[in-house]
Amino acid sequence: MKGIILAGGSGTRLYPITEGISKQLVNVYDKPMIYYPIALLMQAGIRDILIITTEIDQDNFKRLLGDGSKFGINISYGVQYHPNGLAEAFLIGEDFIGNDSSAMILGDNIFYGGNLKELLLVAGLNATLGYATIFGSRVKDPERFGIMEINDRKEVLSVEEKPDNPKSDIAITGLYFYPKGVAKFAHEVKPSKRNELEITSLNDIYLKKGLLKAQILDRGYLWFDTGTFDSLLEASNMIKAIESNQDTVVCSPEAIGYYNGWLKKEELEKRAELLSKNSYGKYLKRVK
Repeated sequence: MKGIILAGGSGTRLYPITEGISKQLVNVYDKPMIYYPIALLMQAGIRDILIITTEIDQDNFKRLLGDGSKFGINISYGVQYHPNGLAEAFLIGEDFIGNDSSAMILGDNIFYGGNLKELLLVAGLNATLGYATIFGSRVKDPERFGIMEINDRKEVLSVEEKPDNPKSDIAITGLYFYPKGVAKFAHEVKPSKRNELEITSLNDIYLKKGLLKAQILDRGYLWFDTGTFDSLLEASNMIKAIESNQDTVVCSPEAIGYYNGWLKKEELEKRAELLSKNSYGKYLKRVK
């Protein structure tokens, strides 16, 4: 399975912070925002990741992440020249995906929960069986999001993009798993009234074929769309609270790479020494 992180856009909702830097490079407490989606894909067992950025920001991502070897993964890069919609990620990444299944996460989305890894592995398994999976979370302002309507068996009945009169309060988060061939369906998506290739339209193709599953994140899980000042602060405060209470580091790619057997002990120790002057590095030194 291949992974894609869509980290483009201009981040205008976070101006003036993002006038000089991509929002996905802004910190969420003790690490760059981009670390969180990288860590999530790694938890799903994904080692080959394509990061799609704007043309002007790509060098900064490369300086920070390199080829991914410091995490035990392989990072490639693509460019989204204009914000043409989320489904365009699969056109940009078509050659990268090849004949594999894939997962795509938005670069400003953060997920956390005790059994999250198990949910990710199930979604990955579904993808190998030919099913797409969308992750949902209940929100108080569903008109701001893509929305899924489900029945009592948690089967998807409909998907809508930012409806005026939402059929449910379940927002479709920025995390999607697809079987092989997703680029073929992405080519079928027509531009919306916003002149974008909507991910909701792609999901609707799978729904009409009976190939769309839903994974609802209940109250035991956290989901942050960190595209506003308030959500960025809320996410930082929550990560700080979790790490302080549990004496851990949330979403550390180095630790996950080590636990997955992708990063050798001496490579982990090298990273820990580089970061030894702060709590992140001290945590890496404790990883067994």
